[in-house]
Amino acid sequence: MGNQSIHKILKNNPLVPVVTFQKEDSPEAFMDYLIQRNVFCIEITLRTEYGLKAIELLKNKFSDTIQVGAGTVINPSQVDQLKSIGADFIVSPGLTVDLFECMMKSEVPFLPGVATPSEIIQAQELGLKYLKFFPANLYGGVGALKMFGGLFPTIKFCPTGGISEETSQEYLALNNVVAVGGSWFQKNYNTK
Repeated sequence: MGNQSIHKILKNNPLVPVVTFQKEDSPEAFMDYLIQRNVFCIEITLRTEYGLKAIELLKNKFSDTIQVGAGTVINPSQVDQLKSIGADFIVSPGLTVDLFECMMKSEVPFLPGVATPSEIIQAQELGLKYLKFFPANLYGGVGALKMFGGLFPTIKFCPTGGISEETSQEYLALNNVVAVGGSWFQKNYNTK
């Protein structure tokens, strides 16, 4: 379980929409929009108070067809809440030993974030193989991931942060990238 089981979710969903819902938004309508585009995975950030409610709503309506995860998870109490509402996966922008231990104990698939070689080494020492590279655009993007491929050949990444629909393909072409997270789906939806 834990970090190894995130691989199947990412492999089956190479594009992971990263979405922040406000109270007035309709998570169900947005999920319909994604499904029409053959996207069956969503990472709902906990940047707003409505994040947990949106995860619950989508789990209740679409649990058989989609993977509903939580992003911006930064403390152990959030992990416990997410396990209790049935989140399919957890994404964190960073990694601490406390958060790691709580995510492992939860048995929910998880993807912790890293940005530097030291953080990647720490994650490796904890036995992690799948990491979020965040914020990708501020920490070297495709070039950094190419270099990490040589330094850390057993690590697979899901870069997120400043990635557009156009640049997502450059990332996915890299051997050490299993999926890409992006907010362009919500931007496109809000401008339609």
